[in-house]
Amino acid sequence: MNHDSTMQAAVWYQARDLRVESIDVPTLQDPHQVKVKVAACGICGSDLHEYSAGPIFIPVDEPHPLSGQRAPIVMGHEFAGEVVEVGEAVTRIKPGDRVAIEPILSPNRDGKYLMERYNLTPLLGFHGLSGGGGGFSEYTVVGEHMVHRLPDALSYEQGALIEPAAVGLHAVRQSSLKAGDSAVVFGAGPIGLMVIEALKAAGAAAIYAVEPSEVRRQKATDLGARALDPQQGEVSAQIRDLTQGGNDFAFEVTGIPAVLSQAINSTHAGGETVVVSIWETEAAFQPNDLVIKERTMKGIIAYRHIYPAVMALMQQGYFRAEDLITGRIALGDIVEQGFETLLNDKSHVKIIVQPGT
Repeated sequence: MNHDSTMQAAVWYQARDLRVESIDVPTLQDPHQVKVKVAACGICGSDLHEYSAGPIFIPVDEPHPLSGQRAPIVMGHEFAGEVVEVGEAVTRIKPGDRVAIEPILSPNRDGKYLMERYNLTPLLGFHGLSGGGGGFSEYTVVGEHMVHRLPDALSYEQGALIEPAAVGLHAVRQSSLKAGDSAVVFGAGPIGLMVIEALKAAGAAAIYAVEPSEVRRQKATDLGARALDPQQGEVSAQIRDLTQGGNDFAFEVTGIPAVLSQAINSTHAGGETVVVSIWETEAAFQPNDLVIKERTMKGIIAYRHIYPAVMALMQQGYFRAEDLITGRIALGDIVEQGFETLLNDKSHVKIIVQPGT
C-alpha cells in the first residue's frame, strides 16, 4: 500500500490547461466503493475534444449531479488497475483483484445501476470527465457497480481498451446487422477501428473504411477492412459501385457534418446508418435520402451491459492491444507526449498513460 497522502494526477482546469499536479489520494466514502491503483489509462477522442475545445462533458458552472464536483477535475476514463481497498458492503471484488472500470455515472444504489438502460439517464456522466476522480491518477475510487474483474489472460493494457471497444461493440449490437452482411465505417480513428473489430466479431462479410489519413487507412486495412480515401472523388458513389448498389450498414464515426449524408447514401435501399459520433455542431442531410429509399438512421451513446462480452471477445483475439496501442507514456508526459502528440500526429491510434511511472 502507498501510505503517502498525496499522488500525481492530470487535472483539467480549462481548454488547453491540463496540469499534472499533486492532489490528495482519494478515500472510500461509501460502503459500496472500491479503491483502485491505476495501471493503464487510454487517452480518448473525447478527452482530446475537452482539451482542445472543452468543456463538453466537463461540468464547469454547476457541479455534476452524481459526482457533486465541477472543474477542475481529474481526467481519464479508459482504465484498468488493481483493487487496493474495498468498502465493507462490497462482495464481488477483493483487494488484489485486477479490474477494468466501466466509467458511466448513472443513478445507482447498493452496488448496482438502477436503470436497465443506464447509459440513457438524463444525468449521464463519466468518471474521468464529470468529476469524482479519474484514471489519469495513481489512485481513484469508484462504485462497485463500475468494476469488472479482468480475466487472467488479459493484460492491464488490454483492460484499458475495454471501454473504447465497448463503444464499437455496442454500436454494432444496436444495429440489426447479421452474419454475412456488409458495412462501411466512416472514420478509422480509435473508435472506428473498434467498430471494424466488432463487425468482424459479428460476422460481417465485407467491411469498408473511409478515412483521409493514410496511416489510419493502413490500420483499417491491417484489421481487414477495404480502405477508401474520401479525397479521391465522391465516396458514396464509389461505395455503391463497389458493392453493386450500396452496403447493408454504415457507421458514422467522424462527427463531421458533410459525412452524415455520405454515410446515409453509401447504403442501399432499406439500409441502416448508425451514428456513433458525439457532435459539436448541427449536420444537414436530405430527408428524402431516407424516405425514398426506406433507409433507417439511429444513434448510440456509450454502452451498457457489455463489458463481459468485450472481455470474452478479447480472449478470442479481437480488439488486440498490439494492433491498437501506438504509444506508452508516463503521467508526467501526458500533455506534450499525449494530448499534443495526438492532436498533431494522426499516425497514433491509442496512447496509454501509465500512472506511477
